[in-house]
Amino acid sequence: MNVAHLTCNSATNPLAISIQNPVFSWKIVSKKFDVSQTAYQLVIASTKEKLNTNEADVWDSGKVISSASQDVQYTGKALKNETKYFWKVRIWYKNRKATQWSNAAYFRTQPSDLNPTWIGAITKADSHLPEGRNYHTATFKKEKRQAMVDATDYLARRSIQLRKPFTVSKKIKEAVVYVSGLGHYELTLNGKKVGNSEFAPLWTDYDKTVYYNTYEIKASELSKGENVIGVLLGNGMYNMIEERYAKFFVSFGPPTLFLQMKVFFEDGSEQIIKTDKTWKYSKSPITFNSIFGGEDYNANLEQKGWNQAHFNDANWKSIVIQEAPKGVLRPQQLTPVKIEEQFAVKAVTEPKAGIRVFNMGQNLSGFPTLKVQGKKGQTVRMWVGEGLNDDGTVGQGRSGKPYYFDYTLKGEGIEEWQPKFSYYGYQYIQIEGANYKTTKDASLPTIIDLKSNFIYNSAGTAGSFASSNEIFNKTHELINNAIKSNFQAVLTDCPHREKLGWLEESHLNGPGLIYNYNMKNYIPGIMQNIADAQRENGMIPTIAPEYVVFGGDFTDSPEWGVAGVILPWMYYDYYGDDSLLKEYYPVMKKYVDYLTSKADKGIVSYGLGDWYDYGDHAAGYSKNSPIALSATSHYYFGVDLLAKAAKLLDKKEDAVIYEKLAISVKKAFNGKFFDTKTKQYGTGSQFSNAVPLFLNMVAAEDKQAVLANLVNDIKARNYRLTTGDVGNRYLFQVLADNGLNEVMYKMHNHYDAPGYGFQIKFGLTTLTEQWDPRKGNSWNHFMLGQIEEWFYKSLVGIVPDEANPGFTHFFLQPEMLGDMTFVKGTYNSVYGEIASEWEKKENKLIYKCTIPANTTATVKLPVATNTVIKVNGKKLSNSKMVQNEDGKTSFILGSGVYVVECVL
Repeated sequence: MNVAHLTCNSATNPLAISIQNPVFSWKIVSKKFDVSQTAYQLVIASTKEKLNTNEADVWDSGKVISSASQDVQYTGKALKNETKYFWKVRIWYKNRKATQWSNAAYFRTQPSDLNPTWIGAITKADSHLPEGRNYHTATFKKEKRQAMVDATDYLARRSIQLRKPFTVSKKIKEAVVYVSGLGHYELTLNGKKVGNSEFAPLWTDYDKTVYYNTYEIKASELSKGENVIGVLLGNGMYNMIEERYAKFFVSFGPPTLFLQMKVFFEDGSEQIIKTDKTWKYSKSPITFNSIFGGEDYNANLEQKGWNQAHFNDANWKSIVIQEAPKGVLRPQQLTPVKIEEQFAVKAVTEPKAGIRVFNMGQNLSGFPTLKVQGKKGQTVRMWVGEGLNDDGTVGQGRSGKPYYFDYTLKGEGIEEWQPKFSYYGYQYIQIEGANYKTTKDASLPTIIDLKSNFIYNSAGTAGSFASSNEIFNKTHELINNAIKSNFQAVLTDCPHREKLGWLEESHLNGPGLIYNYNMKNYIPGIMQNIADAQRENGMIPTIAPEYVVFGGDFTDSPEWGVAGVILPWMYYDYYGDDSLLKEYYPVMKKYVDYLTSKADKGIVSYGLGDWYDYGDHAAGYSKNSPIALSATSHYYFGVDLLAKAAKLLDKKEDAVIYEKLAISVKKAFNGKFFDTKTKQYGTGSQFSNAVPLFLNMVAAEDKQAVLANLVNDIKARNYRLTTGDVGNRYLFQVLADNGLNEVMYKMHNHYDAPGYGFQIKFGLTTLTEQWDPRKGNSWNHFMLGQIEEWFYKSLVGIVPDEANPGFTHFFLQPEMLGDMTFVKGTYNSVYGEIASEWEKKENKLIYKCTIPANTTATVKLPVATNTVIKVNGKKLSNSKMVQNEDGKTSFILGSGVYVVECVL
């Protein structure tokens, strides 16, 4: 038995937390059964040495009689800013036994005195960059835009490199760097990259929030004497370039940098190096960089040693002090984007003379790594795309063109390069005018090697799923490759054409995301973006950050905006953490009030509806179901959750108001859309009937009739769905929650469209925008991936208990469907890993499960109570079994690893 996996504010050893109310969490690791914490003691010290000797000079909680091991609040004396603290914890369990102390963890508080000075090559005023969110429709003169395009060295769009030498003369203890380079930066210290993130800092609405990153520097990374800080700047979403492909154009200003480095010496003194007039800059070898258009690099412009000591920077220019971004400077608490996987060339074709197409085997978001040898001045152009034209060349028609990477050689042996400030969604790389592996034509450069880098957020995986059904296994793989491709600074729709944070994905795919990935630190970032994007009148736009204002329903649609109300509740359900409900309650209330202002007698009648619903029609606006039915049901969803939040947070007056409003909206909805004779809602479509069932808007006496109508429609269509991006989740979960999992199984266990199997048969490696990939644009969307929730909740059977948020108690209730012979899966909850695995073997059902310490689970299996059930070899007594209405048997287990055998 030991205490491990210590986190502070949901992060392992965070570096810049607020001194206000930090919270601490830990997991209990034990092979014992029925382990539950009865008390804990948490100690914090100012040094690791003091912590090791149990000298808690900052805080000693004492022995606290409590089972709480998640989000335990600090109640000690006021913490200091920019200070490192060390902590550990021990717990007591039954029979008053205490564990050993955990290993030490630490946290560092954020500074209070940054007072940033932003520097760069050109001021915003001198750059003549356009104002506005979408300046191709703004009053920015065409000739000015063209001048920017023509002037390839224009400082407002050019990547620059900045350097600052400084001298160290004392023995160093450590150093800390706070840095934000906009749009993106790469930081080096004495020529070595600091950190391993890509595209830092993460995207925000820079008029509202600007993230800075914090890095700890070891003493060994600094030298006595001269040291050099080097920074490379790129445009990112901060400064969009109107050249090559671009979805929209927005500029918050030219590339800019803020940095502060504090060096702590062994004698207790400090040295501060920060951005000021003493820094210098030069144009970097990156001659073009655009998130949407690609990146060009001229190796002949490299200045060897520019970011190291004793470099002669006499020809470099003095920086200019720039206007600071308008947004509030906040420490980035979200995990960074990193290179998480790499793929080698899988196959090579030559569709035309001199043109090679490299199949990298996986559609992904990222960029290539090129190894090449050739003559000085030769250029290798890499076109990337997720599909091929009819002639076998790379196609970008569906994903945004032109997009490419250019590398110009310096002619010095084997050269290696990869982009730094642009990425794209692709599987294929096309290169023309080059040899491959061997130099057959001496006049051409030779490609020595090519790799494909898969970038996505480093939050880490939380779950796993496998089964005897290959369609489901491959579907899980397709969806997760699409999720990873779009798991960037924001949850993007696609990694090429738009790269925008469409909000409906966050809640409609929310459970699937949470089961698969550690979203504990990521969802708060989504909520910050939502709060930043919310308008004065309370409207939450469809995308956040809102880099472009589309207008109309593409800006304001309830199914998208209601994410601002649903996400804090989903966070509470799965993590047991009510902090988002507390912090963003004003955002939730303001949005619900906005929808109320748009309602006519309780009915909201605008929006996109069940976007991309399936049928013979072209995908887009809801065609099968009324827009108003969709909008009003999501209005009700928001009101209902707001009322619950008010009650939970003891906002009694609001609770009464919104509970009454929920009743009123439900009544208006049923009056408008329910046909009392046919027992159908709206058009009788699958979405029309599923969403009111999901939201419990159907009167008890009508529920079975509505459910029967829904199932009859599915059967009449040969078990095919007609729902879309919005309706899929409600359809899937209504079937699952009402004992109709065999219907779900038949809906998805095939290779036809609409269905995941069709995409598998088509040979794709990521989920696409439409059920038939040939009809859609993007081949890398995860918006239709709502079946992940069903995989985990129904097939694996790991189900949260709404009455006990955060999996303190949960249900293990797997469904055994069709001809499936086994399913296994795991979910790493905040208390530890939950595992659930079943297998049918001859006349036995063998069920294995793992229940983390400090939790309990109700196991529910599809066997009758007269079945012989053995748990870890011992027969389960009848007194511990409960016969459920659906004929299944349930029993409660404490923590531990169990093997349950049932004779069928």
